[in-house]
Amino acid sequence: MSDKPVYLTRDGKVKLEAELNELVTVERRNVADRINAAKELGDISESGEYEEAKKSQSILEGRIREIKSMLSLAQIIDEDTNGAKEVRIGTSVTVRIDGEDADETWTIVGSAEASPRDGRISNESPIGSAILGQRVGKKVTVQTPSGVMKVKILKIQ
Repeated sequence: MSDKPVYLTRDGKVKLEAELNELVTVERRNVADRINAAKELGDISESGEYEEAKKSQSILEGRIREIKSMLSLAQIIDEDTNGAKEVRIGTSVTVRIDGEDADETWTIVGSAEASPRDGRISNESPIGSAILGQRVGKKVTVQTPSGVMKVKILKIQ
């Protein structure tokens, strides 16, 4: 993982800390128990249970390292966006996409908290990075994986 900042809301940081605690205190014990149970079955060189448990351990430890790294690089997003004049991380922005009838509202967050289905887009995504720093009334052309999109910024809150 790089040394670039990981932008998190306070809630996002709390969720990552809770996930880390769960992985370290509960899931590690569960995986260790699975490994020990597989060892007790006998020859581990041909044990599917043992191999599966070791694979789970590797994935678990990777996720623990990833979360620790994200938390060490975390920069908390200022969510007090009242009076924001331009789109920035932490703001919600209402836009109209050319060719669409309905407006959409997105909150710009760091990539660790992005969830497009929930209206939370990453500052590093094509749309997120294109509208950062823009003001109400600005029309932005965005190159997305599915083609060119034109977005008009209607409201920033």
